[in-house]
Amino acid sequence: MDRRLTPANDHVAHESLRGKVDAPRFTDGTLKQVVGDSFLLDAPSGNRDRQVLSGDQFNILDGDDHMVFGQSLKDGYVGYLEAWSLGDPQSLTHRVTHRTTHMYPDPNFKTPHNRVFHLNSRVQVVALKGKWAEVKLPATPMSAPKHGHIPASHLCPLDAFSSDPVAIAEQFLDTPYVWAGNSGFGIDCSGLVQAALLACGIPCPADSDLQEAALGHDIPDDAPLQRGDILFWKGHVAMVVDAARIIHANAHHMSVVYESTADAIARIAAQGDGPVTSRKRL
Repeated sequence: MDRRLTPANDHVAHESLRGKVDAPRFTDGTLKQVVGDSFLLDAPSGNRDRQVLSGDQFNILDGDDHMVFGQSLKDGYVGYLEAWSLGDPQSLTHRVTHRTTHMYPDPNFKTPHNRVFHLNSRVQVVALKGKWAEVKLPATPMSAPKHGHIPASHLCPLDAFSSDPVAIAEQFLDTPYVWAGNSGFGIDCSGLVQAALLACGIPCPADSDLQEAALGHDIPDDAPLQRGDILFWKGHVAMVVDAARIIHANAHHMSVVYESTADAIARIAAQGDGPVTSRKRL
């Protein structure tokens, strides 16, 4: 079983795994909501595996007041998360459509902002005030419930989606490359693809190997590439912008960039990371 997608550790397993794994105990877990963007870790004091965003649902299977173990419902990713970042689930209504937006205590952009949200973060809108949406955030172990205001033009209803994943990815041009990142402050190759597809209502796993296995269908090596096609390497993924260019987050440029498809293929091979392993069309 893939550790990243298997909700079990040495102490506990999800009830769905009863009879499939050995565990000291099984549980259905406790559903919580991410309130502050945080990184899923591969161990309690381990490395970053993936980032979860405000509004993501997280099922706690085990933990304490400092660190919890569980599974993100967005993509099934499993890991350890700091407990301060979680609150009780809300009836969420809207999704952030901009790379990054700010929440203000009052419907006034001159006041100091007190929260940042990123593309695909989900919020509960409780009122519309002209150009502003009043949102409510749940309490966390570190803070009381909070109200604030986000520009209404930066939000859309949860059931409204974009139609061009590449245009979504282009919002992230020049965003710094951050391993496991999923936000406007930093993003990695698979995070960029996932963000773009989720904004278009297309389910998408978190890591490039999982995306390669799940997304689209193979296209022949001699078929012309089209906007929205996806190229995979071992440990890397990029989106096709047009017949000559890709867009990708990468550690060579340490940011999200356009790059000549031919140049990228040659560069990645020259640095020892191999050839394109598949070409996919959604």
